[in-house]
Amino acid sequence: MNNAELQRIKQRYNIVGNCDGLNQVLDVALQVAPTDLSVLIIGESGVGKEIIPRVIHDNSPRRREKYFAINCGSIPEGTIDSELFGHVKGSYTGAINDSPGYFGVADKGTLFLDEVGELPLATQARLLRVLETGEYIPVGATEVKKTDVRIVAATNVNVRQAISEGRFREDLYYRLNRIPLMMPPLRERGEDIVLLFRLFAMQMAEKYRMERVTLTEEAKQMLMRYKWPGNVRQLKNITEQISILSKERTITPEVLAKFIPQDRESTQLTVINNGSSDHSFESEREILYKILFELRGNVNDMRREMSQLKKQLDDVQSTHVSPIPTINPIAPITPLSTLEEADAEEYIEPTPEQENLNLNELSRQMLLKALERNNGNRNKAAQELGISDRTLYRRLKQYGLDKDNK
Repeated sequence: MNNAELQRIKQRYNIVGNCDGLNQVLDVALQVAPTDLSVLIIGESGVGKEIIPRVIHDNSPRRREKYFAINCGSIPEGTIDSELFGHVKGSYTGAINDSPGYFGVADKGTLFLDEVGELPLATQARLLRVLETGEYIPVGATEVKKTDVRIVAATNVNVRQAISEGRFREDLYYRLNRIPLMMPPLRERGEDIVLLFRLFAMQMAEKYRMERVTLTEEAKQMLMRYKWPGNVRQLKNITEQISILSKERTITPEVLAKFIPQDRESTQLTVINNGSSDHSFESEREILYKILFELRGNVNDMRREMSQLKKQLDDVQSTHVSPIPTINPIAPITPLSTLEEADAEEYIEPTPEQENLNLNELSRQMLLKALERNNGNRNKAAQELGISDRTLYRRLKQYGLDKDNK
């Protein structure tokens, strides 16, 4: 794509920036637009992934058909199948009419599935069938329907890790990822950061009829050194704050430091050294899971040893030899004469249900601690635990905590 066409696309969609990563994404998007191949856009939250599906749709043969953008993470799990694939009247409480769903009304058009990594596994199976055959069955229906929809998906989660944890289907990933697009984070876009600041400052000045704020050269360098964990969305918020709250209209590093967090959030994975090798964990939750699995392994080893000891005791008793009393390893040691008179204690193996109860209680305590640390803020607690808001709400409801933490 030549530079003139690239600039035309940027002007049409109000895209600001000239970094190589952004230009490459736009180039690939325009190349794939005339096809029907599914596209998966991967990038951090706030990088502007929602612009690319619009570019693809508007430059495709489907541009005169309908375009829908759906945030999969904002639809409750209990209704997401109905929203996507439709339902028939009476299929569930509240279904007073037939509904075609997005796949029905977007036939011949394009669907943008944002936060596709948040889809439940059952919904992922339905989506896979649509991608493979173009067929789907509305909720409560028996008749198979056909649809011709172009799918563009986006996610900010590590899909490969989600696959390894059983939260995302590998076959669906390969279906969606026929054309991958990697949106660069703001910290890698260099001088684009200054251009975006200038744009947002100009918009604020025009909207509120105020003098536009400008940056000194030192402030520009400070802006480009910052990590920007919230990407373009964070930059826009900070620009708006400076435009409204700063009395100085020429922004120096000293003024800028008042608005940029001093604890520059790291975007790197935490590295924990165990002496033999380095292991990276994306959240505290994964460290706790690792500890849990190691503890479970130790418990299983103890269980096997106790079972073997019990079998040996049974064999001794079957030969009519004076039985050796079974000693409870956690009980206080008692005199041998007392043990001979007492019945041998039997080791009772915990059931899977009991183990699940223990794990559920630990998970419940983790949720409570996260909410306590964040003063009851569910959004911040979910970010700390590395789960979505919807998953947090589902677990609160599961443990009966939804009424106490609103």
